[in-house]
Amino acid sequence: MKNLTGNEIRQMFLDYFKAHNHMVEPSAPLVPIDDDSLLWINSGVATLKKYFDGRVVPENPRIVNAQKAIRTNDIENVGFTARHHTFFEMLGNFSIGDYFKEEAIVRAWEFLTHSDWIGFDPDLLYVTVHPEDTDALNIWKDVIGLDESRIIRIEGNFWDIGEGPCGPNSEIFYDRGEHYDTLTPPEEMYPGGENERYLEIWNLVFSEFNHNKDGSYTPLPKQNIDTGMGLERIASVIQDAKTNFDTDLFTPIIQEIEKVSGQKYGESEELDTAFKVISDHIRTVTFAIADGALPSNEGRGYVLRRLIRRAVRFSKDLNIDKAFMYNLVDVVGDVMGEFYPNVKEKASFIKDVVKGEEERFLTTLDEGMQIYQGLRDRALAEDKVIAGKDAFKLYDTYGFPYELTVEYAALDGLEVDEAGFTEEMTAQKQRAREARKSGDSMQVQSETFHSITEPSVFTGYETTSSESSLLYIVAEDKIVNDYSGEDQVEVIFAETPFYAESGGQIADTGIISNEGGTAEVDYVYKAPNGQNVHVIRVTEGKLTTCETYKLAVNREKRSFVMKNHTATHLMHQALKDVIGEHANQAGSLVQAERLRFDFSHLESLNKEQLAEIENIVNEKIYAGLNVSIEEMPISEAKEKGAMALFGEKYGDVVRVVDIDEYSVELCGGIHVRNTADIGVFKIVSESGIGAGIRRIEAVTSKYAVELYKEYEQTVENVAGTLKTKTGNVEHRLEQLLEEKKEQQDAYDKLKAELQQSKLNDLGDATSEVNGVSVIRKEVEAADAKDLRAQMDLIKSQNQDAIIALAAVTDGKVSLVVTVPKDLTSKVRAGDIMKGMAGIVDGKGGGRPDMAQGGGTDVASITAALQFVDEYIKDFI
Repeated sequence: MKNLTGNEIRQMFLDYFKAHNHMVEPSAPLVPIDDDSLLWINSGVATLKKYFDGRVVPENPRIVNAQKAIRTNDIENVGFTARHHTFFEMLGNFSIGDYFKEEAIVRAWEFLTHSDWIGFDPDLLYVTVHPEDTDALNIWKDVIGLDESRIIRIEGNFWDIGEGPCGPNSEIFYDRGEHYDTLTPPEEMYPGGENERYLEIWNLVFSEFNHNKDGSYTPLPKQNIDTGMGLERIASVIQDAKTNFDTDLFTPIIQEIEKVSGQKYGESEELDTAFKVISDHIRTVTFAIADGALPSNEGRGYVLRRLIRRAVRFSKDLNIDKAFMYNLVDVVGDVMGEFYPNVKEKASFIKDVVKGEEERFLTTLDEGMQIYQGLRDRALAEDKVIAGKDAFKLYDTYGFPYELTVEYAALDGLEVDEAGFTEEMTAQKQRAREARKSGDSMQVQSETFHSITEPSVFTGYETTSSESSLLYIVAEDKIVNDYSGEDQVEVIFAETPFYAESGGQIADTGIISNEGGTAEVDYVYKAPNGQNVHVIRVTEGKLTTCETYKLAVNREKRSFVMKNHTATHLMHQALKDVIGEHANQAGSLVQAERLRFDFSHLESLNKEQLAEIENIVNEKIYAGLNVSIEEMPISEAKEKGAMALFGEKYGDVVRVVDIDEYSVELCGGIHVRNTADIGVFKIVSESGIGAGIRRIEAVTSKYAVELYKEYEQTVENVAGTLKTKTGNVEHRLEQLLEEKKEQQDAYDKLKAELQQSKLNDLGDATSEVNGVSVIRKEVEAADAKDLRAQMDLIKSQNQDAIIALAAVTDGKVSLVVTVPKDLTSKVRAGDIMKGMAGIVDGKGGGRPDMAQGGGTDVASITAALQFVDEYIKDFI
């Protein structure tokens, strides 16, 4: 067996299958593209669903990839086991209707055992098969020559994710040696059992059935192969590492944590857990941010925030109490950058994001302690138990780790309702599952368009009209020779100038006609084999295959789409110039009337930044820059500095749109020849649409002019209202605002004087209870904020008094109580408020020295204020 690094194993796997005629599929971003069914890319096959379900025909039916993935369904196990991870890499080879069981098994065996490759001792390998899969059994026995005693039949060896393709699977196990026997019960000591000796290293799935809606299983028309081998796991075997964390994929990260903490890995099980959690989570967070995700309070952003906070929580076990994880990003880049260069390219941005999250959470921990103390005080006064619902809110809303709540509760002689917490957590997970869109399973698509392989040439780059032969008409998923009905049908021509929607650019519309019939083109999309499919409605006569038709694109609409598409490229580069290179495209929509551009950025853009971006784009438009478009090898395009959209798949030859070397992008869309054709560019809005994703909407050409006309009319309307000239509107508004401010100041002064006069005489509201001065009074207040202001005023002149105020605002009772800090050891404002709020049929709470609340029973205000005296008599 060779001594290989993790990077060498990955490359060797790809090289092996490339040598056996497999196409290397690049690792896709962790944030799914055009797949709402997944929060993250969670397996090697997840990005290949389009091939397996027939939506796209791959260039080569033999595929190999090394796919990064994230799974967080069992995050609580990470750090406590040898092989649980949130981020991992899956090595896989796939066959889309090409080879099947025998070649899949032969290829796996050769890669693992041949001396030119991994070179495992064959005697240390075992396999499992499904009991009814005699084909796989016979291949392992007769073709590979494996003794039947090393082939274990397991009923669970059937890969089925619900409706869609499924089939039996065969797993390969490595025997790590007898010294692992003592760690596992004897009854589990077999390949496939729960043990540490026989380690599963590769899973071969033979997809040969379709799981139908009615629960039945039928053979697939084409059989597929889907395999998966975890890089971290195979590295642990090859490097003879006790756990995945002891491989070279993790040890540099752990060594850096040792430097920061002063602690040593491998000396304590508790400390080792912390090392594992931090090293795992920083890999996940680094890769996820590099691929466009950002921490937030929902969705995948919430996952990242939780991972960072969990790692910070465990860093406390290593006596680290400062932000430090951001410095580990560089180490992750050093380890993984050879295959994933975008991690190193975006290291500075990733570090900024991680550092900000760390620092915010360290502050949150302090805030969480204050909230915990309130829960503690209530539990001490009642049943010595912190409610599970409260612990969950502290965890979920404030980010305060549950483990810390339990730890601090124990120190305070309290318990935490774990069952209640678990119930709340389970309910949240169920809500998340229900909110997830359906679509996890792959579909078995119609063979109609899959079977159409005759090419269709797109001529729309050169022309907006042409004549071409009608090759296919598809009506109700069937190929027909002619059609004259009223429903939408789909047609394919030998050549077409109609652009199929892609890259954010909408599809062309227009007319198809000849002497026999006319049809309107509503939409155009790409078929699995790349042809442009026209969705049409026949408006006159009928359409017949093999006849020649004139295809005419709506030229006016196309013209405005082109202007907006080129403007989008200019704006993309302008964004990078103004806010940084991290501002990468996260989605776009190019229509005739407007353009929409989504990009990665943490904060909203201010008006100065937006103005600068707008000015840059317009300067490029006024300069009349030539737009050159040419096809070239992708290697040449990269040398030219062409910007590629991360996650998009490009062929060996690419189309490069070069706007006078200012903006150079790979793009298949249609553009103007000169930026002057755009006319003018105007940003309409900027907003946030998700975690770390901003959106700009803009208009160009006549639509920008129309917008300016609307603005002009608005100014004229305002000028009319203000009875001034349009050029004087700004000055007049400033005058009005200044007048309003002077009036407000005068009003506030009078109001303060009136309140002061009312509050100067507190004789009727003041009493002495057990030697303590108590003020309780019903006052007039506009709202809760006004009530607090009056409290501050009274408190400033009566600092040794317990004060309780009540007011009726909007038909409801508002309450506020303050207690001098030197009395909070005897009475707490929160406890007083709880009693007062209960009397007015409401609730309230707060700190020991100040609390707020309210209720609905206005008639009981006097009783609520009298309660203050009664409470103090009992406790002072």
